[in-house]
Amino acid sequence: MGGDELVAIYDAHARAVGATTRADMRSRGLWHAAAVVLVLSGDGGSVYVHRRTATKDVYPSALDCWAGGVVAAGESPDECAARELAEELGIRGVTPRPLFVWPFTAGSVRCHNFTYEVHWDGPVVHQPEEVADGWWTPLPLLRR
Repeated sequence: MGGDELVAIYDAHARAVGATTRADMRSRGLWHAAAVVLVLSGDGGSVYVHRRTATKDVYPSALDCWAGGVVAAGESPDECAARELAEELGIRGVTPRPLFVWPFTAGSVRCHNFTYEVHWDGPVVHQPEEVADGWWTPLPLLRR
């Protein structure tokens, strides 16, 4: 998503209240929302972990066990979760199951994370702009 694309703006209580550009949201530290999806293997024993690309605007090159992104203007968190899962990892045809919502703040980043999970044993196809590498990690190892 580029800096001029419209994203949904939220209030402190996780309610959508408007829209602005991604660049404006970042520069002013506005509350926004992200949908993040934990991808579990079919048997639930492993989680798909990936390395974010070095060009990401937040946490570049970090390891991440959540596929996801910022909720676009006019988009629901459920729609965002399905879109981001398809874009970043090429996973389609499954419905992300909602888990919980939690607020995240760090410096000027203020985000409500709408969390989801899916079970998947099919192929994973990385979006090169978002995902540098990825692999399955046993759940006990990820917890440690």
